[in-house]
Amino acid sequence: MSMSKYGRSLVCAAVSAALGSASILPLAASAAETGGDTQLEEVVVTGFRGSLNTALAEKRSETSAIDVIAAEDIGKFPDSNLAESMQRIPGVTLSRGDGGEGRNISVRGLGPLFTRVRINGMEAAAQTGSSDIYGAGNSGRSFDFNVFPTEIFSELAVRKTPSADVEEGSLGATVDLKAPRPFDFDDESVVTLTGRGVYNTLTEDLDPRASMLFSQKFLDNTFGVLASAAFQKRNIREVGYSAVDILSANTNANNIGTPQSPIWLPYCTPVGWTATAPSPVPGTRGATDANCSTNNPRSSDLAAYQTVYNLRRASLPDVPGSGAFLPRLPRYVNSEQDTERTGGTLTLQWMPSENTNIVLDGLLSRYQVERRDNYILGLSFGRNLTNNGQPMVSVRDISFDEHGSVQRAVFDGVDVRSEGLVDQFVSTFEQVNLTFEHSFSDKFKITGLAGRSNSIWDGPMRLQTFLDAIDTDNFALDFRGGRETPLIGFGIDVNDPNSFQYAPSPDGNQTVLGGFSTQGKPSRNVTQIANFDLALEWQATDMFAFTWGGQYRENDFHSRNSNLVPSQVPVQALPAGVTVADISRQITGLDDLFGSGAPASWVAVDPKKWRDVFNFADMDFCGVECGAAQSQILEKVTSGYFMVSFESGSDWFIPVRGDIGVRYVQTDQSAVGHIPVNAPAGAPFPTVGQRNQVDRDYSDTLPSLNVVFDLTPDLLARFSAAKVMSRPELGNLTPTATITATTRTGTVNNPFLDPIRAKTADLSLEWYFRPGSLLSVAYFYKDIETYIQRITSPVVYTELGLPDALLAGTPASPTDVFNVSRLENTDGGPLKGFELNAQVQLDMLPGFWSNFGVLGNYTRVESEIEYILTSVGGVVTSSTTADLVGLSKNSASGTLFYDDGRFSIRGTGTYRDKYIRGIPASAGSDLQGNSDTFYVDAAASWNFNDNLTLILEAQNLTEERNTLFIDSVREDTLFQTDIGRTYTLGATYKF
Repeated sequence: MSMSKYGRSLVCAAVSAALGSASILPLAASAAETGGDTQLEEVVVTGFRGSLNTALAEKRSETSAIDVIAAEDIGKFPDSNLAESMQRIPGVTLSRGDGGEGRNISVRGLGPLFTRVRINGMEAAAQTGSSDIYGAGNSGRSFDFNVFPTEIFSELAVRKTPSADVEEGSLGATVDLKAPRPFDFDDESVVTLTGRGVYNTLTEDLDPRASMLFSQKFLDNTFGVLASAAFQKRNIREVGYSAVDILSANTNANNIGTPQSPIWLPYCTPVGWTATAPSPVPGTRGATDANCSTNNPRSSDLAAYQTVYNLRRASLPDVPGSGAFLPRLPRYVNSEQDTERTGGTLTLQWMPSENTNIVLDGLLSRYQVERRDNYILGLSFGRNLTNNGQPMVSVRDISFDEHGSVQRAVFDGVDVRSEGLVDQFVSTFEQVNLTFEHSFSDKFKITGLAGRSNSIWDGPMRLQTFLDAIDTDNFALDFRGGRETPLIGFGIDVNDPNSFQYAPSPDGNQTVLGGFSTQGKPSRNVTQIANFDLALEWQATDMFAFTWGGQYRENDFHSRNSNLVPSQVPVQALPAGVTVADISRQITGLDDLFGSGAPASWVAVDPKKWRDVFNFADMDFCGVECGAAQSQILEKVTSGYFMVSFESGSDWFIPVRGDIGVRYVQTDQSAVGHIPVNAPAGAPFPTVGQRNQVDRDYSDTLPSLNVVFDLTPDLLARFSAAKVMSRPELGNLTPTATITATTRTGTVNNPFLDPIRAKTADLSLEWYFRPGSLLSVAYFYKDIETYIQRITSPVVYTELGLPDALLAGTPASPTDVFNVSRLENTDGGPLKGFELNAQVQLDMLPGFWSNFGVLGNYTRVESEIEYILTSVGGVVTSSTTADLVGLSKNSASGTLFYDDGRFSIRGTGTYRDKYIRGIPASAGSDLQGNSDTFYVDAAASWNFNDNLTLILEAQNLTEERNTLFIDSVREDTLFQTDIGRTYTLGATYKF
C-alpha cells in the first residue's frame, strides 16, 4: 500500500532535516607521535564511504556547481540504475518508466529535454521504448539512462552551471558519464567478477545479473588495457488500472437536433424520456422506442439518466452531461516484460610520460525488450454513435462527487474488450572516441577529442489484438470509499472464451467483433553523432590561464515507420475448426491485486498462436511509398570559445578562483518530413508521402562566469551567471502535418522553432565543517526568455500549405476552417528555487557510532509559465498560468548509512512532489499530472575477506505505486500500477 500524503510529508520532513546528498571529502591523514616525531599515516577509505569522499573532493575543487557520484568499488556503482543514483543529488528528480525503473531525470524543475549527457566527454543520445502512458518510444533529445548497465561506468557528474569550455544545449544540467580506464587504478593488474540474482515479488522469478572487469598495464606501466562487460536478464511485471482519459458525458453524446440547433443527449434515453436517442442511426443498428440497438433494450430508470443530464460545467451550462466525468476506457492492466541488457567497454590508454595521455575508448550497450500488455475494458465510453459507442449505452444507476467525478455506475449495452499488445524493441548504443592531452611545458597544454556514436532504436513489431463482447449488461464501476482505482464488474464471465468473438465486422466496421493492428511498425530511429574538439591552454601567470577552443558536432537523426499493405488490413475470419479458445490464453494470478469483486483472470489472445493462425510472418509492409512516416533532422554545430581562468592564491585577503568566458555557436539545420497525400488514380497504394524539406540556421553568443570565494579554509561561496540555450525536440522540427477531415482538425510541426533560451544565476554557500562533511545552501534563478507550446487556432485549410488532394474523398473542402494545433515559440517565465544539503559523517561519536553517516537534501522550485490554449489570428483567446511541465515544487532525498570498512549498510528514501505532465488536457480538465511518490531502497555489503564481497540490495520496500491523474481539482486517476518489491543477492570476487 502507498503511504498517505500526510505520512509521506512527515517522513520527508524528518529525513530532509537530518540526512544528506552524495559526496564527502576524503578523510585527512591521522597523526601519530613516535619517539617525539610526528608522522602522517595515510588512511585509505573504501566502500560507500570512500565513494562519497571521492565525490566531495571533486565538488570542492571545481569552479562550477557540480555534484559527483563515484563507484563504491571496482565495477560496482552505488545503485542498480544510473538515474536512480542521481536522486541523491540536490535538485535532481527521477522519472520512472516501465517496471518502476529509472528512465530519465529532471534538474531543478527542468525536464529531460533540458539535460545534456556526455559519455567519456562526448555528447550522447540514448532512446528506449516504454508503455504509451509513459510516452512510448523516445525519439527526441531526452536521454534514457536505462539503456545502460551501471557496471560499465565508474563515475557520473551533474554540472548545474555552465562554463565556456562546456558544450551548449542545457538549461538544467550537463551530466558526464565516465567509464573506467586502466590508469584509474594503482595496481598493475585488476580482475573482478560479480554475480547477482534478482527476485521480484510480482514476477516471482529469479533473474541473473553478472559483470566483469579486467585491467592490465604493460611496457613499464606506460600502456594499459581495460575491458569490462555486464549482462542482465530480467522479467518485469506491472498490474493495475488505466482510464486512458477522463471525458465528460457530453463528449461522445448523440446530437438529435441540427448543426445549427444541436440537442446533445449523453446516453441512450430511457423509456419514458421526452426525446428518443440514439437518432438518427446510421446504417442498420436496430434503434427503436424499446431498443438502443438490435437486442439492446432501453433502461427504464429515469432518475439515473436525469442525474447525468443535469450535471453541467460552468463553461457549458446548456450542454447536458458536460459536468459529469467518467473514464474513457476503464480497464485493468497486466504488463509483462522480458528484458535483456548487455554492455561493455574497451579502453586503450598510453601514458609514455606525465606530460602525455592518449586514450581510445569504446563502449557498447544493448537493451532488448519484449513487452506484453493485456487489458480488460469497457470500450463504449470512448466511442461515438458512428461506431456503436456511448449513445447506445443505457445508464441504470449512477452517482458523482461534488466535483463531478463518477463514484458508482451501472450500465447496460456496453461493449467489453480483451485487448493485447506485443511490443518488441532493441536499443543499441555504440561509441568510439579518441582523446589526447599533451603538455609542452608547465605553461602550455593541448587537448583534443574525436569520436562517433550511433544510437539505434529498432522496433520490429508492435502488434495489437483484441476480442470483443457486444452489448453486455450490468457493467459496473465503483470508486466509493476513497478508492483511487475502481472495482470494475464486466457483466460477463471474462474468463470464458465463449464470452468473446473474433470475426470480421458484419456491417462495414460499424460493429467490431475482434481484430488486430500493427500501429506503424516496424519502425527504426537512428541518431548518429560525430564530434571533434580541440583546445589550447596557456598558463600565462600564476594567477591567469587562457583557454581557446573550437568544436564541430554533427547530429543526424532519421526515423522511419512502416504500414501494413492496405489489402491485408481487414480482419479475417477464424479458419474452419479454429475457435477463440484455440487462439487465446488466460491472464492469471490477479486475485489479490484488484480487490474483491474484480476478475481474478481473463481471456486474452495468445499472440504467438494468433500469428501462426494468420501467417503474420508472411504479411507485407510498406514505407513512405504508402503514406508511412519518415523524417530526418540534420544539425551541424560549429562553435568556438575563449575562457580566462583565474586563481588569486592565498595572498589575497579572500582567495578567489573561477573562470569567465564566452562561447559562440552556429547551428545549421536541415529538416525533412513526409506528408501523406492521396495517390493518383492507378497507383498501387491509395496514400503516398510527399517529401518536404526546410533548411535554416541560427547563432547564439553565450557568456558565462563562475567565481569561488574561499571565505575561510572551510567555508566557500560560489556565484555563477550565464546565458544558456536548449534546442527544440527533434520530432517537433519535422516539417510534417496531419489532418482529420471528418472533424476538421489538424496537427502541424514547426521546423522554424527557435531554441529555448534563458539567463541564469546561481549563488551558494558551502561549509566543510569537518573532514568528510558538508552543509550547504544554494539559490538559483532562471529567466526563461522563450518557451515552446502547441497552440490551437482556427485556420482556413488553404493557409496550411497542404495539397488539396489530401481532402479528396472526404466531407471537407479546401475553403473549410480547421482547428489546427501548431507548435510555436511563446514567452517563457521565471524559474527560481533553493537547495539545502547536509552531508555528515559521524566519526566524532565514540566507538561503534563513529561508523554512521547521514546524507540528505531538500529542493524547492517555483516557476510561472503562461500556457496559451487557443488563439485567433495570433491573438490569445484563452490561456492559463501554471508551473513548468515536469516541475515538482518539492523534492528530497535522505540516506542513513553505516560503514566500518568491512560491513556497510544504508537505507535511502526519495520523495518527489506531484507535477504536471501535460497542458492542456481533454475538454473539461485543465491538466494531466503525476502524483507525489516516496520510494525507499536499501543496500548492504560485507567484505568477507580482501577478495570476496557479499552484496544485498532491495528496491521499493514500501511498494509505492506511481499514479497519474487528470485535472488539478478532481485528480481523477488515469493510471496506477503495482511493481512489487525487488531483492538482489550477489557477490564480487577480486583477483
